[in-house]
Formats: sequence, C-alpha cells, structure tokens
Amino acid sequence: MIFIDGSNFYFKMKSLEIKNLSKFKYRELCEYIAGERLIATAGYYVGVVRAKFSDEKGQKMRLAQRKLFNHLHNQQVVVHNGYLMKNDGVYHEKGVDVKIATDLLVGAYENLYDDAIVISSDTDLLPAMQKVKELGKNVEYVGFGHQPALALQTAATRSRLLLIEELEKFVSRE
Repeated sequence: MIFIDGSNFYFKMKSLEIKNLSKFKYRELCEYIAGERLIATAGYYVGVVRAKFSDEKGQKMRLAQRKLFNHLHNQQVVVHNGYLMKNDGVYHEKGVDVKIATDLLVGAYENLYDDAIVISSDTDLLPAMQKVKELGKNVEYVGFGHQPALALQTAATRSRLLLIEELEKFVSRE
C-alpha cells in the first residue's frame, strides 16, 4: 500500500519548483517506487477545500482541487479527505496525519499489505510507523533528497530519497 501525504508532497514539489501537479503522473511514480511489488492501493491524503461562495480565493482553490481529484481518480489513486480550516485568512490542514496513521495501522492489523510505502516527511507518522514494524510489516519511507526527514529514515525498514531528476520524469508535458 502506498500512502501519499498530499500537502507534504505539494510543498516539497513546490520547493523544487515543479509545477502543475494537477497533471503529474502519480500512478507512474507509485509504480516506479513499488518496483516489482504489487500495489494493493495507492492513496492520496489531503485536506479538502471548503469555501463560501463569496470567497474568491477559496473557490479558486476548490476548483483546482477538484481537477486534481479527478486526475488522481483517473490514475487509480484513491483520495482520502481531511479538512482545511481557515483561520485568520490562512488555511490549515486537519485530520490528514491521523487518517494516514489510522490507515497504516488498520492495514497492518488486518493484513492488507506486506509493505507500507509512506511518501511524507511528517514526523507525526513516527509512532504509527514504529507500530507497523512491530507488527512484522515493512515500512518504506520515501522522501526528497533536498529535504530528507532523518527521523523517518531511521524509523523505516527501508528508505529512499527522490531526486529532482527522478521526479521530473513524471511531470506531464501536455
């Protein structure tokens, strides 16, 4: 099973100046990372934009996110919704890390996977990753070469850092 922390992925890609993620080849990236392993499911975890009709910026974000969700669906990547809350004009994601951690644990307890591949640099996932390993499952941390999370590398059964050259292969030129 592959667990993609959508917001974390977005900001790491943005820091690499890789744009237009609504056309990124997410499924191909998952297959590349999985290698010869069969992918039971690939999940993209993200806070969903909810905006008032009068909120122009929020409506723009909502439309862009809908395009992304359709794009992910077409690539057989399951979207798992968290929440985006607006506080003092700034959006904050809520519930996404907990959803990833819960799905990691449920998948391990219910024997839904042998290997969990976590594409995130969020150390809030450490306790869940450690428990998954205690349950006899492998946890692979996939991070970004320019900003690795040492704690996740240490906690994982296996780790891999993606380089910009690898990621650019999955940027659609359309």
